[in-house]
Amino acid sequence: MDYKSAGVNIDAGNETVKRIRALARSTFTAGVLSDIGSFGGLFQLDTSQCREPVLVTSADGVGTKLKVAFLTGRHDTLGADLVNHCVNDILVQGAEPLFFLDYLATGQLSPEVAESVVGGIASACRDSGCALLGGETAELPGFYSGGEYDLAGFIVGVVDREKMITGKTISSGDVLVGVPSSGLHTNGFSLARRIVFDRLGLQVDAYVDALGRTVGEALMEPHRSYLSLVQPLLGSGRIKGMAHITGGGITENVPRVLPHGTAVVVDAAAWDRPPLFQWLQQGGDVSIDEMMRTFNMGLGLVIVTAADWAEQLLEELAARGGRDARVVGEVVDGETPSVNYVNLT
Repeated sequence: MDYKSAGVNIDAGNETVKRIRALARSTFTAGVLSDIGSFGGLFQLDTSQCREPVLVTSADGVGTKLKVAFLTGRHDTLGADLVNHCVNDILVQGAEPLFFLDYLATGQLSPEVAESVVGGIASACRDSGCALLGGETAELPGFYSGGEYDLAGFIVGVVDREKMITGKTISSGDVLVGVPSSGLHTNGFSLARRIVFDRLGLQVDAYVDALGRTVGEALMEPHRSYLSLVQPLLGSGRIKGMAHITGGGITENVPRVLPHGTAVVVDAAAWDRPPLFQWLQQGGDVSIDEMMRTFNMGLGLVIVTAADWAEQLLEELAARGGRDARVVGEVVDGETPSVNYVNLT
């Protein structure tokens, strides 16, 4: 017997590394000191831009959006989903990305699929000025079904301690500015898949008039990155707090940045909910409360700012492509951080 007969193809692993080495190198920044293939990735932190540099980290995956990718046979956008999700997670604390690592695990390694996935990761890293410093591709025979894999990512960024965005200065009277999402992003897919494929009995290539495209195209829309939109504003002092609207929706994520003694009132009529969310709600007969707690409902980022700063903040966002950003709520006194809705129908 040998390792290949047991399900692990070392040659396929070597071919995969060969394919992705150039992709990773295309993301390298001045701080990278190692090459792909080293036991550990080396990165030299430039502290000249920070008086007190603080490293900010995050790890995440793309959830059961993977299942939709398997059905569509499209794998390149998952890399962007993964990177952009992680970038947004550290961005809301004021951090700018330094480097990224990925973990791809599969039952039987396909160099072509791995190259497609990592190609998406590398492209998103380049867009974010973030080095793809390394990662792991694991072949685990008998653990995953044929053609399936799992994907996770790990990011490290930096912020000057005096410029950290913590939400501590948020107070009653501040307002919430909502920035649109590009679709489901990477959350709520277990419910979405249940509605689309089980209850409605649709295939990924089914065209839906209400969406103006196929089911697969709507569900696979990449997770939006807010880095280019928000990065120029990080040192302005006008951002008191930010929430990346991921799993848990607006309901669960906004309270994570609120100080004790505050709550928020969100006007659910202040923005237009994309047709995808309305279609899912109707197709699954889902309550509006459940929708708000599961999906981002068309807002991928919420920024908290003083009421007097809101107009200027909106103008700055619009100048950078965020023309659809708008005030969607306000901060009020409250016993515990929470979200209360008005006009929720």
